[in-house]
Amino acid sequence: MINVLFSARPALWDEYAAPLQDAFAQAGLSVSLSREHAPEDVNYIVFAPNGPVKDFTPYVRTRLVMGLWAGVETIVGNKTLTQLLARMVDPALTQGMVEWVVGHTLRHHLGMDAHIAGQDGVWRNTVYPPLAQDRPVTVLGLGALGAACGSALAQLGFPVTGWSRSPKQIAGLRCLSGDDGLGRALAGAEIVILLLPLTPKTENTLDTARLALLAPGAYVLNPGRGGLIDDDALIAALASGHVAGATLDTFRTEPLPADHPYWAHPAVVVTPHIASTTRAASASQVIAENVRRVEAGDPPLNLVDRAAGY
Repeated sequence: MINVLFSARPALWDEYAAPLQDAFAQAGLSVSLSREHAPEDVNYIVFAPNGPVKDFTPYVRTRLVMGLWAGVETIVGNKTLTQLLARMVDPALTQGMVEWVVGHTLRHHLGMDAHIAGQDGVWRNTVYPPLAQDRPVTVLGLGALGAACGSALAQLGFPVTGWSRSPKQIAGLRCLSGDDGLGRALAGAEIVILLLPLTPKTENTLDTARLALLAPGAYVLNPGRGGLIDDDALIAALASGHVAGATLDTFRTEPLPADHPYWAHPAVVVTPHIASTTRAASASQVIAENVRRVEAGDPPLNLVDRAAGY
C-alpha cells in the first residue's frame, strides 16, 4: 500500500479526494490517500502552501512532494524540505492561462475598453486597430505557460518574442535569453505579458529602466506573480502615458488592499488572481502519473531545480 498525504486546506480535500482516488485506480496504484497519515508512514505528499505541513523533517520515508500549483516560491526555500519537489504542470491550467492571455491581449489590441466604456451616443469610427501582424508582443517566461501563450498568439498573427533566463527554441517565436536578451525582447514591445517564476533574480523585472524600453503606449499584462513588477515604476509609466494600460491578475499582497492605487486607476484593470487555476480532474492525473513513475523507478515529471528556484 502506498501512503499519500494530502496537505492542503479542507475545501481542497473536498475537491480533490474523489478525483485523486479515481486517478490512482486508473494508474493501477494501490493508494491510501489521507489527511492524517503519521509522518513516518508517508510515501508521497500532495502539497499546497495553505496546508498543515510546514516542517518536512519527520517525513523520512517520503520520496516526492508534489505541489498543487505551478509556482513554488513559497516552498522552495524551506530548509526542512530535503525530499524531491515537483511543481504542477496541469494541461487545464495551461489552457485556462492561454484563454486569459489571448482574451486580454486581444482586448488591448482591439481597443475594446474605449467602446465598452464609451457608450455616450457619439459615433466614433475614425480609428481602426492595426492588424495583429503589426503589433509586437513579448512574453517574459517560456515555461509551459509562457510557451503555450506565446504560441497561441503567434498563431493569431502577432509577432511574438519570448524571453527566458536560459536559451529556448520554440517554433514560431523569436526566442531570446540572458540579460542582453531581456533588453532586446522589451525594446519596442507594444504588449508585454509576464509569466516568469518569482525568484530573487526576477523580482522587479519590469522596473523604470525596462518599462522605458517599451513602445510608447504599450500595454502590460501580469498573470504571473505580483513581485515581477515594480509597482511605483508602473504607476509612474502610466501617469506619463508611456504605458497606456495594464491588466494585472497577481499582486504582492493578496487580496489587493482596498486602498491600493491600482483599484481606482483609470488605466488599470484588476482581476483577482483568476487568470487560471489548477483543475482537480486533470491535476489528479498528473499526480497519479508521478507516483506511478517513481514507483516504477522512473524520474518524476516537472522536478523543481532548487538552486534556480523553479
